[in-house]
Amino acid sequence: MKSFVARLAMLSLVASPMALADHCTGPDAPTLPDGATASMDDMLAGQKAVKAFQADAIAYRSCLEGHMDEMKEAASEGDESAEGKYEAMTEQYNASVSAEETLAADFNTAIRAYKAANPN
Repeated sequence: MKSFVARLAMLSLVASPMALADHCTGPDAPTLPDGATASMDDMLAGQKAVKAFQADAIAYRSCLEGHMDEMKEAASEGDESAEGKYEAMTEQYNASVSAEETLAADFNTAIRAYKAANPN
């Protein structure tokens, strides 16, 4: 009986796209160094953190894409709730892209500040 209940619980998770989409966790943006006062080691650590964030953001969006495809298909089959879920996931996806763009721009600003403070 326990095996049946466990399988049923697992099936309900697999069958619920929104429950699966909840498992798509976006990364937290790292704290960037202040380029005007940072050391080269700080800047390299910042670069590493930015690259890790970008990789995590790509994985997050890939996770969302799979669920978005499911919701888009369900909406085309008449599932009205799927359309709202699709739109919410699209907003999450777009917010992730914006966060990545902002982080990259901020890091480029830090690099320019670092170069200005260290004109070697």
